[in-house]
Amino acid sequence: MKRNRFLVLSVLLAAALALTIAGCAKEKPVSAGGQKTLKAGFVYVGPIGDLGFTNAHDVGRLYAEKQLPWLKTVYVESVPEGDAARFIDRLIQEEKCDVVLTCSYGFMDDTVKAGEKYPNKLFMHCSGYKQAANVGTYFADLYQMYYLDGMMAGALTKSNKIGYVGAFPTPEVVRHIDAYALGVMATNPKARVEVRWIYSWFDPQKAKEAAEALVAAGVDCLAFTEDTQSVVQVGEEHTKAGKQIYTFSHYSPMQKYGEDSCVSGQLVDWGVMYVKIFEDIKAGKWTNADMWWLTGDKAAELGGAFGVPVNPKFVDALKAKTAKTADLGELSVYDLVMKRYEQMKQGRETFDCFVGPIKDNKGAVRIPEGTLATKEYVLGTDILWYPANVVGDVPSS
Repeated sequence: MKRNRFLVLSVLLAAALALTIAGCAKEKPVSAGGQKTLKAGFVYVGPIGDLGFTNAHDVGRLYAEKQLPWLKTVYVESVPEGDAARFIDRLIQEEKCDVVLTCSYGFMDDTVKAGEKYPNKLFMHCSGYKQAANVGTYFADLYQMYYLDGMMAGALTKSNKIGYVGAFPTPEVVRHIDAYALGVMATNPKARVEVRWIYSWFDPQKAKEAAEALVAAGVDCLAFTEDTQSVVQVGEEHTKAGKQIYTFSHYSPMQKYGEDSCVSGQLVDWGVMYVKIFEDIKAGKWTNADMWWLTGDKAAELGGAFGVPVNPKFVDALKAKTAKTADLGELSVYDLVMKRYEQMKQGRETFDCFVGPIKDNKGAVRIPEGTLATKEYVLGTDILWYPANVVGDVPSS
């Protein structure tokens, strides 16, 4: 997920950084391809046990290493965004990595500078937009899954109050919120979405407090973009106590933390992207072309558990609700979600939530009628507005 991360983590964390070594290889230009072993270094912004963004990247790293016997990897975790350069240097100079992958938006400038410093090495930056001859970009986007989750939330809510816990008001997170809200609107125009910001990517307590505050305000559906399972756990606790709260998990399979609360969610598979990246490098076919992978590329999957797009406990409730569409007529919400999911797999031209007319909550037209938002618009900094059914304004980052 371009991953926008503008808050610098405490520099004190740097003293505790762990550099995990997974083999050695002699330094040589990767662009020639064909060497027996390829060594890749990963720079992570969070801990690998966060159950969110960093954990998903590390699962992908391990998958790629298992699939490609000639690949060796190392990683550094919990790297502050203002301190990435020296860890990139270590991966190149001490660990002799052939390619370095930096897994946070806030690492972008340091990655580009490293590309200039080490012209015979390759670099891949997750979620950014700056490239160079030896610096490429990649991202597995989840906004399509948020739209499908929003459709289910709109159908299930009893209070017509739907909540969202956001990490930072960055374009990526706002894109998630907007897609989710547009999904809600598609099945329940009366429902409203309220957002609570915690200004942290990984803070279980803040996430729990935000979720509790939303529930206290009457919300009965919760989604989020942050790197813990706290929101799902809050929903499960209230559900077990007799107040049904529907939740939608994020990034990692979190249904196990909310068997009676977690309806669905969005899952990411960085592994398929990493295999592609490393195979291209090994074969000498690598280019710096941006890799923007969606559900059709098998990078994004619907569900709170892999292979389970909707928790079976909620299928009947979703089948009991209907929604009308211009192209498909009236369907049960469950069938509509599954149909949209299949359409998304065929490509954005078949179905996408960012098609006009879409107005913001001030009444301004953001996407004109009949217009499919371009990749540049979706991934850029222009989506810093809320759709008509979201309460409040997007705060400045």
